[in-house]
Amino acid sequence: MPSRPRLSPLSAALASLFATLLALPAQGQTLNELYESARGFDATYQGARAQYDASVARAAQAKAGILPAVGLTAGATRNNLDIDTLTGAGRGTSTPRDFTTQNVGINATQPIYRPANWATYEQGKRQAEIAEAVLTAAEQDLIVRVSQAYFDVLASQDSLALVRAQKVAVAEQLASAKRNFEVGTSTITDTREAQARYDLVIAQEIAAENDLQVKKIILDQLVGRPGSVPVPLSQPVVLPTAMPANIEAWVAQAEEVHPSIRQARLGLDVAGLEIRKAEAGHKPTLDANLGYNITRNPHGTSTSTVGTRIDAASVGVVFNLPLFAGFATENRIKETLALEDQSRSVLDGTRRSVAQATRAAYLGLVSGAGQVKALEAAEASSQSALDANRLGYQVGVRINIDVLNSQSQLFQTKRDLAQARYNVLLGNLKLRQANGTLTVEDMNAINATLAKNGSTASPPSPGERLQTSPSTTVPVTPPPIPVVPPVPVPPFNPPAPTMPSAPPPPVILNPPTR
Repeated sequence: MPSRPRLSPLSAALASLFATLLALPAQGQTLNELYESARGFDATYQGARAQYDASVARAAQAKAGILPAVGLTAGATRNNLDIDTLTGAGRGTSTPRDFTTQNVGINATQPIYRPANWATYEQGKRQAEIAEAVLTAAEQDLIVRVSQAYFDVLASQDSLALVRAQKVAVAEQLASAKRNFEVGTSTITDTREAQARYDLVIAQEIAAENDLQVKKIILDQLVGRPGSVPVPLSQPVVLPTAMPANIEAWVAQAEEVHPSIRQARLGLDVAGLEIRKAEAGHKPTLDANLGYNITRNPHGTSTSTVGTRIDAASVGVVFNLPLFAGFATENRIKETLALEDQSRSVLDGTRRSVAQATRAAYLGLVSGAGQVKALEAAEASSQSALDANRLGYQVGVRINIDVLNSQSQLFQTKRDLAQARYNVLLGNLKLRQANGTLTVEDMNAINATLAKNGSTASPPSPGERLQTSPSTTVPVTPPPIPVVPPVPVPPFNPPAPTMPSAPPPPVILNPPTR
C-alpha cells in the first residue's frame, strides 16, 4: 500500500495558518462606516445634494439685480452709397460714395432705486437657507434609513439563529417522544405533536433565511458595497436613554430647529417679499449710466470726405415712473396676498405635524424601553417555565406538548426581546429626526453600543443551540429521528340516530275552590 506524501514544515505551517484564518470571525462594518459609504453612493442623497448646489446657485443669481451691468460693444460697417443730384448744377448726375464706420465702446448701468430688485435679492438669500434646510432633512433621512437597514439585518440574523436553535431543541424533544413511544411509556400523540412542531419550525427556518437574504440585499444596495456585514451589539446590551425626559421639551426644541418648520417659515418670508415686489410695480426706478464710445470714419461719411474720429464720454441718470399698466399691478398684489395666506397655513400645518410626530416618537421610545424591561423579565420567566416543564415531563406530571409550548414561548420571547432592543436604538434616532435635531453625533452614540472588536460571528448552523445567555452558543449534534410508523385508524361507523319519543302531556289539576 503506497504511503501518503508528507507535508514539508513550511507547507504544514501555511496550512495551519490558513485554517486559523478560516476559523476567525468575519470582519464587520460599524454603523458609522456604512453611513459614510452610503453618503457617497445613495442616489436619493446624491440627488438632494445636487439639488442643494443648484438652489444655492439659483439664489446667487438674484444678486445680479442690485449690481452694475457692464457691456463692451464693437462693430464695423461698410456703406456703399449712390448719391443722385436732383437740383442745381449737377442735376441728373449720380455720384458713388463708399465709406467705413468703426465703433467701440464700454457702457455701465448701476441701479440706484429699484425696490423689486432688492426684494428679489432678499428672496435669493431665503431660498439658499431653504435649500440648506432641505439638505439637512435629507441627511437625517439617510441616517435613519441606513440605521433601519443595519438593524433589520441584525434582527434577521438573530431570528434565524433562534429558529435554528429552536429546531434543534424540538428535534431533541421529538427524538425523546419517539424513544418513549417505542418503550411504551408515552402515546403516539406526543410523537405526532412533536413532529408537527418540528415541521413548523422547518418552515419558519426557510422563511427566516429568505428574510435575511432580502435584508442584506437592501443594505448592500443602500451603502453601495456587496457583502456588507453589520457588527452586532456588544454583550451585555446597554441601551442609551433619551434626555430630557420631558415630551414638551422635545416639542419646544422642534419648533426652533426642525428643517421642515424652518423651510415653511422661510417660505412665508419669501411670500412676504413677493408682495413687496408686486407693490414695486407702482414705484419709480432710477438708474445711473456711464459710457465711453469711439466712432471712426477713416474715409469720411455720407456728407463729408474728411476722415473723422469721435470720442464720446457720457454720464447720466434715467428716471422711469409707471403710470398705468391695465390693472396688472393691482391684481398681482391680490395674488401675492393670497399666496402669503397659503404659506402661513402651510407653516401652521407643518408645526402641528412636527409636534404630533415628535410626541408619537417620544411615546414610542418610552414604550419600547418598557417593553425591553418586560421582555427581559419574560425571558427569565420563560426559561424557568421551560426547565420546570422539562423536569415535570421527566417525572411524568407534564406531557410533551407542555414542553413544546414552553420552548416556543422562550424562543419567541428571545426574538421579541432582540427586536425590541433594536427598536429602542432606532427609536432614539427617529425621535431626534422627528424634532429635527438628528446629527451624526447621535449616530455615534448608537455606534458605541456595538461590539468593540469589529467582528461578527457567522450565523449558527442547524446543529447549534442557543443557551439562556444570548452571547454564548454551544454546538449540539441533532439526535437521529426514527421513522414513526403510521397509526392504524379504525373505520368510523357510528350507529344510526334514534328519534326520542314525545313526553306524555302534563296532567292539569283543578285548583281548589274556596
